[in-house]
Amino acid sequence: MTERVNLSNISIVLHMPRHPENIGAAARCMCNMGLSQLAVVKPKNYIPEKVHKLATHVAADIVEDIKFYETLKEALLGYNYVVGTTARLGGERQVVSSPSKLAKKLIPISFENRVAVVFGPEDRGLSNEDIRLCHALVTIPTAEFSSLNLSQAVMLMCYEIFTAGRTENEEFVPRLANRHELDGMYD
Repeated sequence: MTERVNLSNISIVLHMPRHPENIGAAARCMCNMGLSQLAVVKPKNYIPEKVHKLATHVAADIVEDIKFYETLKEALLGYNYVVGTTARLGGERQVVSSPSKLAKKLIPISFENRVAVVFGPEDRGLSNEDIRLCHALVTIPTAEFSSLNLSQAVMLMCYEIFTAGRTENEEFVPRLANRHELDGMYD
C-alpha cells in the first residue's frame, strides 16, 4: 500500500490548538491515512475526554502517544525537514506548494529523514516567526473562504501524503469473452 513513503518518519504537529475536539479529530484523520506520530505544542484547552471522544477508539493509540511541547522550536528539534501550512500568502510566504506537489516531494525525503507537517492555531495560523522554522510551505487551495477547520486541513494533507506514497496498481483487465462465448450467451 504505502511502500514508497515512510509514514513512520512523518509527524503532524499542532501548534497551539484552541479546541480539544480538533486534536481528537486530527488524530482520527491521521489514523485513517496511516500516520501515527502526533505532537501538540502548548494546547490552549486540553481536555482528554473531548480529545478521545472525537478520536474514537480507532485513534486511541495516537492520542495516548501524543508528545507535548511548550514551544514550537522545541517540538521541531528532532526533525530534518519541516513543512508549514498556511492560508495566507505574500510577505515571507513567497514560495508555497500545493498539497499534492509537496506530498510527492516528501516521498524520497521521508525514507531517511524525519518530517514534521506543522499546523497553526485555528484563529490565526502560523506566525511569521513560526514560518521561519520551516523548510517549505504548503497552502490548500480553496474558493474565496480560505479558512479550513484544523482537522479538515490535517485530513487533506494526510490524504495527499498517503496517496502520493501508494504504488500504482496495474489496472485489472479481466479476460474478455470471445465471439463464440458471446454468441452462446445471447442464444
